[in-house]
Amino acid sequence: MFLRALAERVSRPWNFRTLGSKSGPYHPIIAFIIGDGETPCRSGRIIVGRNFLSKRFPGRKLSLVRVLALGVAAGAVVVGAGYGWNGFEDSRAAAAGSSGFAGYVDVTATPTYAFEQPASDEAANVVLSFIVADPADGCTPTWGATQTLGEAEMNLDLDRRIARLVGDGGEVSVSFGGLANDELATACTDPRKLTKAYAAVVDRYNLTSIDLDVEGDNLTDTAAGERRAEAIAALQKKKRAADEDLTVWLTLPVAQTGLTEAGLTAVQQMLDAEVELAGVNVMTMDFGGRPTSMLDASIAAAEATHSQVSDLYENDGRAIGSQTLWRQIGVTPMIGQNDVPGEIFTLEDAAGLNAFARDKGLGRVSLWSLNRDATCAPNYPDVKRVSDGCSGVDQGDLRFVDVLGQKITGQLDSDVPEVEPTANAAVVDNPATSPYPIWDEEVAYVKGDRIVWHGNVYAAKWWTSGDLPDDPSAAASDAAWSLIGPVLPGDKPVPVLTVPAGTYPEWSTETVYQQDDLVLFSGRALIAKWWNQSDSPQAALEGATASPWRLLKNEEVQDILAELATAGPTAEPTAEPTAVPTAAPAE
Repeated sequence: MFLRALAERVSRPWNFRTLGSKSGPYHPIIAFIIGDGETPCRSGRIIVGRNFLSKRFPGRKLSLVRVLALGVAAGAVVVGAGYGWNGFEDSRAAAAGSSGFAGYVDVTATPTYAFEQPASDEAANVVLSFIVADPADGCTPTWGATQTLGEAEMNLDLDRRIARLVGDGGEVSVSFGGLANDELATACTDPRKLTKAYAAVVDRYNLTSIDLDVEGDNLTDTAAGERRAEAIAALQKKKRAADEDLTVWLTLPVAQTGLTEAGLTAVQQMLDAEVELAGVNVMTMDFGGRPTSMLDASIAAAEATHSQVSDLYENDGRAIGSQTLWRQIGVTPMIGQNDVPGEIFTLEDAAGLNAFARDKGLGRVSLWSLNRDATCAPNYPDVKRVSDGCSGVDQGDLRFVDVLGQKITGQLDSDVPEVEPTANAAVVDNPATSPYPIWDEEVAYVKGDRIVWHGNVYAAKWWTSGDLPDDPSAAASDAAWSLIGPVLPGDKPVPVLTVPAGTYPEWSTETVYQQDDLVLFSGRALIAKWWNQSDSPQAALEGATASPWRLLKNEEVQDILAELATAGPTAEPTAEPTAVPTAAPAE
């Protein structure tokens, strides 16, 4: 009985070929010990390898003790072979995976981070954050609860900048959630609408990879977790039906001891809903308790998470080898000064974590955030206070993105298809399909004006006339135009924003203006930055920052129009724009 149990035990885990017989499963190695698989064992004696021993030692029989000893030894060989085979399969599966690096970008933070112009290869893959629920409509996705997807295109040129980065070989993923605001599943309780909300983001930006950053109240809300898992599973199923893939990473807070109970529940909910998780990414930041070093704390957190996720998969019947599982673990440190006083993730920590990630073969490394990857300027004296625009440490000439992402060359979506190069055709700009006017060398443009030239959108950096937007000989610092991104399929001329004539008085050299006074000048609406008299707004039109006047931005004109609509018409609308119709996003 013992040996048959051993035979069954060692034959299952490694998928050895078994042969059926009258007396049940037959294992070739164990059969050498217990017989030929057809002759049952007699009471009081065991025939050992009859077909083999009868030829070598005719008439000889072995004692039970010797047989058991031989059985244990043979079993050890089988077990060792099995573990060796498992290790081989684990290594092979791990090698088939890839490691990816992508830095988070806070899309709505100011100043706007130009992710579409990566300074290095390591910065070419980004995770744009965060999509959250509209406070007024929980099933409508927004960027940071401040801008709808359409408004982000109008005010931030987001679609165009994404297209530019992807066209240059970068990868864009989008993160849902974050610490502030409600994640979609928290606010949207209608399963159908929730799935449509996720799909709206994925489809608009042609995403093949998304990130679910679940923390705070969004994490402890288990009902929201179930809705989230079911909606993502439905979205993946829809993508598979269209022969498309959607990579999903689950990003969770972590302690040095691993995931919290709420975090483990979130992973389990994904498994229960049969979401195909690319992996679990842990935010190795804000540990508390003053860790000996941020590097040691990050490594401890990653190793603990690896063990926890392994248990979850095994309990779910999806046992994964240790090396393969590292491909499904990610780490995301907060570079520089963390939110917890005294916790500072240094460049040395970044180098150490990069070495750990490469040694273990982590599936993902990220950082929060690319917006912060710079030394704070002298005018920001309190570096212990977390900034959205700098790290709080002296980086010298180094960037965290280059140190942390060194030699991690994959993407979060390892199955991104390669695009076959095609011959460049001459681009003919069509006003009917261009969002902004076609560039004209005879026209004078002021700072912020936008034009289309050779299939791309440009913004004027200062007053300019006759300067070719795509002049190949102009250095970046000398070029009068800044490339925004390509003209997109479906683009149409952007409506010109106007305010009714007479809404504001025309500027006069005789008038004394106070701060926030509004005037019209050359058909443009401007606001006084401080007390002034006789200072022409012309300098502001030409981009002079020292001017006491500032052009109104499009969103400000939109607010004015909304107020006028509420109050009722007061004058005939003017045919000339009163704000820069192509104003660049505020910096």
